[in-house]
Amino acid sequence: MKGSVSDESFPFGGGENGALIRALDWPNAGLGPISEWPESLKTTVSVLLRSPVPIVLLWGPDGIMIYNDAYSIFAGGRHPLLFGSKVREGWPEVADFNDNVMKVGLSGGTLSYRNKELTLHRSAVPEQVWMNLDYSPVLGDDGRPEGVLAIVVETTQQVLAERALAITEERLRQALNASGMVGTFAWHVRSDTFYSDARFAEMFSVDPAKGDKGAPLSEYLAGIHPEDVQRIADAVNHTVLTQEKYVQEYRLLQKDGSIRWVEMRGECLCGDNGKPDRFVGVVIDITNQKNAQERQRLLAREADHRVKNIFANFHSMISLSARSAGSPKEMAQALRGRLDALLRAKDLVRPGIMGTEHESEQTTMDTLVRTVLQPYEDGSPDRIVISGPNVPVGAKAVTGLALVLHETATNAVKYGALSRPDGSIHVTWDANGDYFSLNWDETGGPEINIKPQTRGFGSTLIDRSVTGELGGRIEHDWLRNGLRLKLSIPLQRLLA
Repeated sequence: MKGSVSDESFPFGGGENGALIRALDWPNAGLGPISEWPESLKTTVSVLLRSPVPIVLLWGPDGIMIYNDAYSIFAGGRHPLLFGSKVREGWPEVADFNDNVMKVGLSGGTLSYRNKELTLHRSAVPEQVWMNLDYSPVLGDDGRPEGVLAIVVETTQQVLAERALAITEERLRQALNASGMVGTFAWHVRSDTFYSDARFAEMFSVDPAKGDKGAPLSEYLAGIHPEDVQRIADAVNHTVLTQEKYVQEYRLLQKDGSIRWVEMRGECLCGDNGKPDRFVGVVIDITNQKNAQERQRLLAREADHRVKNIFANFHSMISLSARSAGSPKEMAQALRGRLDALLRAKDLVRPGIMGTEHESEQTTMDTLVRTVLQPYEDGSPDRIVISGPNVPVGAKAVTGLALVLHETATNAVKYGALSRPDGSIHVTWDANGDYFSLNWDETGGPEINIKPQTRGFGSTLIDRSVTGELGGRIEHDWLRNGLRLKLSIPLQRLLA
């Protein structure tokens, strides 16, 4: 059914583009005179002209464009020449995209895009733009699709702003990570609602989404190490009651079982009624500092332990030299030789203490055992007996094994076989399959009636070297006639 309204009177109003419709030579544009337009076309045009949202109608097989004033702004320098043109000719840089739009729309289908990126030439130069696009078919008077209606909302500024924000947030995260900052928090005391940054919540094993939404304080306290949680809860209550500054260090138990150390600083702010209102502050990750402090503490204990062992070794050297020397001169020579050997053995251990294992060089197990035990030899062939294949020892494993042998020999000097003139040590080793094994057997020392009930620092060092650095196992059998030590290490770790 053709329209009965003359081309001079249609459309009624419609702003700037309504006037363009009334002035345009539509027969030459391909749509024929307005008086012959179908009612479905006129109705659609009347609706889109009055919409504040950018809308363009692509009518007919060629997609002749009729749009409202809002779309004119989007079209930029292409308007008004774009008005009444075929969509493929009007936007040649996205012709393939619009060909698909027309194909789908005239087939009765719809299309929808969010933040669709296209390159348009709105001002004669390429320009990246992002848009939300919704396409739907427009039915003609006979009920068949005759055109495609497109709602076009440009989101370029929003996308660019979000990207800029993401870059800023990433830089902020990097800055916070470099400073150890975990995040900020605000606890609304009266409603018991705890707000935090997402990273903050995650470190406390709380769903990051609850950072913005808020959660009870108890959910955050649940992420604190069980041994620290009551102390922290008491400290929070104390700050709420007294308004004193809050400064606490404590451990967080992570979901993977690891532990992080944090320092929290904050204060409780009161409302107009003088009652506690908000508890605000920041949390800093101090795990690295705590680990460094623990290493320094361990090194201090280790240094103290070694000083004591040095004196024990000196005492043993003097006794051994006195028993085997025939004169003071021979004793001095023997003592000097043993002290030189002791210093060579300690050179193997020192890199591990100083954290410079890479300075060690590859050697063999025979050389390593002889170097460590040479200071305790007194000329007797049965005093120290060693045997085993010529297994190579990598630079990384040298210091760990030297530490184990040195500590075990020191204990033998103080408490075991080497503390008696007739005591002896047998050290044997072998390499079978994927593992290296070493046995240390003592005889002739003080009789062992009961297994030691306490572990000294030297035993801790041995276990740390074997299980931690070398990835192996160590067993101590306290037999009545002496200690039997069994060591097993993966060959791959021994050769590293």
